[in-house]
Amino acid sequence: MAKATSQFTCQSCGLVSNKWAGQCGNCGEWNCIVEEGAAAPVSGAKGARMPKGRPSRLVPLKGESPTPPRLKTGIDELDRVAGGGFVPGSGVLIGGDPGIGKSTLLTQAMALLANKGERVIYVTGEEAIAQVRLRAERLGLKDSDVLLAAETNVSDIIATLSEGKPPAVVVIDSIQTLWSPVLDAAPGTVTQLRAGTEALIRFAKQKGTTILFVGHVTKDGQIAGPKVIEHMVDTVLYFEGDRGHQFRILRAVKNRFGPTDEIGVFEMSDKGLKEVANPSSLFIGSREAGTPGSAIFAGMEGTRPLLMEVQALVSPSTLGTPRRAVVGWDKNRLSMILAVLETRSGIPVSTHDVYLNIAGGLRISEPAADLAVAAALVSSLTGTPLPIDAIFFGEIALSGAVRAVGQSGNRLKEAEKLGLQQAVLASRSELPKKSGLNIKSLDDLGALAAWIATLS
Repeated sequence: MAKATSQFTCQSCGLVSNKWAGQCGNCGEWNCIVEEGAAAPVSGAKGARMPKGRPSRLVPLKGESPTPPRLKTGIDELDRVAGGGFVPGSGVLIGGDPGIGKSTLLTQAMALLANKGERVIYVTGEEAIAQVRLRAERLGLKDSDVLLAAETNVSDIIATLSEGKPPAVVVIDSIQTLWSPVLDAAPGTVTQLRAGTEALIRFAKQKGTTILFVGHVTKDGQIAGPKVIEHMVDTVLYFEGDRGHQFRILRAVKNRFGPTDEIGVFEMSDKGLKEVANPSSLFIGSREAGTPGSAIFAGMEGTRPLLMEVQALVSPSTLGTPRRAVVGWDKNRLSMILAVLETRSGIPVSTHDVYLNIAGGLRISEPAADLAVAAALVSSLTGTPLPIDAIFFGEIALSGAVRAVGQSGNRLKEAEKLGLQQAVLASRSELPKKSGLNIKSLDDLGALAAWIATLS
């Protein structure tokens, strides 16, 4: 038998090499390469033939397969993001910053499922059993029939889950603590993460158990570990939010059984996380009339229309290079909007500091927010308050033209439902046949600036 050798694995991207280096040649990260034991090579592997395989049974694409019902937790916002509930036999990875509320949300969900008679198991690798019980007591869930285990050995976890009736849902908190004694690598390394996840997902597929993995995130906001972990699971959810705000956003970025880019909104309280059924009313409910630099953006998060406040502050700068500070939006897109405002509309912003914030700790990635951002910037620069009952949405081209965006009808319906009266959008937008809003159509940024000037 040939002797086992060591290999060096990047903890960021999973690249394997035969020597150590300070920087990974694949992903460019520094100090991320760790020495791990490699499995002993098969004797005589050089020139050896692959063993003869067994042919698999082929079936036609046309046909019917039984679809198991989705498992609803009873938390509507969580079920919404999962696509209507969890699919039996699926693997779900939930990531988020420390202390954001991942364990709290899963404890609440497991308690609701246990109260429905489902067999649920919560496996913790970071806390003691007493600590989990303290959290459940704080949430008022200490009498729930949730089964607990404090274990990190993958083999022992699978042996525990295999006893008796297969559980409906299993929580692994967290995936970074898993380890297998057959691998010569420390817990949290790429080798251990890959092997532990693969073994548990195999168990989930065989037994029809839904496994929820809790994952840590890096300083860049990405789930720690190689991307292969996200490829192995069926669903990836990100739990995000600002600790300075009470709102938390659960966002689906991958879902094999449902839509992606769907969000669920929660509010953190002393009794745990509470669902926010109508987040638009919360995000725009505290606006002050007569304040320049504030505009309401009608956005879409998955299938849900969501109104949010865009705040801008433009002030003269004494610096050679004016400051640009952005919270909740793309800084590069702000630079583009400022360049278009000055070049195409003659609005002087190059000598001003610009601060942009999305209220409530939300993050916007839609190009449809361009018009709301431009309106807030012009409003702050001129000191002209925008109508408090108006919404803005539209994409801005480099030529200064305002382009139409999709799902205009849903955006307008959400604004009308909350009692708003006006909508400012592109002139070529598809409008519903009946709308109670006063529509203001714009062709370019010059028309936007001229309209704001009439408000003063």
